[in-house]
Amino acid sequence: MAQVEKFGDTRRKYRVAKPAMEYKDYYQILGVPRTASTKDIKRAYRKLARQYHPDVNPGDKAAEEKFKEINEAYEVLSDPEKRKKYDALGADWQRWQQAGGRSQDFDWSQWTAGPGGQRVYVHYGSPEDLEDLFGEQSPFSDFFTSIFGGGVSSRTARRPVPRRGRDVEYPVTITLEEAYHGTRRLLQIGDRRIEAKIPPGVRTGSRVRLAGQGEPGRDGGAAGDLYLVIQVAPHPTFEREGDDLYIEIPVDVYTAVLGGEVRVPTLDGAVMLKIPPQTQAGKTFRLSGKGMPRLNDPRSHGDLYARVKLVLPDKMSDKEMQMFHDLAHIRSS
Repeated sequence: MAQVEKFGDTRRKYRVAKPAMEYKDYYQILGVPRTASTKDIKRAYRKLARQYHPDVNPGDKAAEEKFKEINEAYEVLSDPEKRKKYDALGADWQRWQQAGGRSQDFDWSQWTAGPGGQRVYVHYGSPEDLEDLFGEQSPFSDFFTSIFGGGVSSRTARRPVPRRGRDVEYPVTITLEEAYHGTRRLLQIGDRRIEAKIPPGVRTGSRVRLAGQGEPGRDGGAAGDLYLVIQVAPHPTFEREGDDLYIEIPVDVYTAVLGGEVRVPTLDGAVMLKIPPQTQAGKTFRLSGKGMPRLNDPRSHGDLYARVKLVLPDKMSDKEMQMFHDLAHIRSS
């Protein structure tokens, strides 16, 4: 762009020099050496992409720019042809820059020309397509487009590619009884009502997949899936560890000394447990198959562990107290 300065009757024209374009060291951006293998480059990219992804850093412009930079570096270094071209350019960047990016020593057309002479690029991207994140805004720098093109982006240079819709997570809290028997939930997601079946045996952290119930696909692509993320509420009676259940059962002193039976609640109805004579407090009994159903095999169950909690009779009579005194005297002598 020409600017004009006036010096008396003389008009002098001069051209403003464009600032030199900054060289981008893609190897440094990904934190890998120039001898890095494709596998090492992919591993480094995935780690950094997870760290700087916009969904993990909402509203953080610096993280957003870093994420774009990481994707640009991976775009080049993961493609053998682009990487070869980039390495050749790196050895002679200053001369190429001084030549205005038109050096005859670099036949860029073999790298950037697509069908019909259109400039295209293949976008490797991240698990979430960059177009979904940044819309029409180009995610690539001037440095990238000056070397690899970008006059016609992949959106206009090729036919629309069907894209699968994103998966969606939906938190659901259920009771321990519902986790034992299985249950259903009627969900309202946007303008859709979905009846979801939750199988027996789920636990906190279980993900129940509802195929095709996520976000709709684009350009004819399949819909994503809906995942119910299960949270099992604490229970007032039972504690759960894996597929096993634990419970404390009150046993009166007479039954503990003489033996007998006590009623033990389970999630499938109460059962009677035989208590042998002279049972100590804290003794634990295993009730096989009375725990939670196994998620992938609901006909198989964990176990229930019943721990004895010794309790004294309420409001003992004077005669009863005297009998305990007598027993204590006998025991001590």
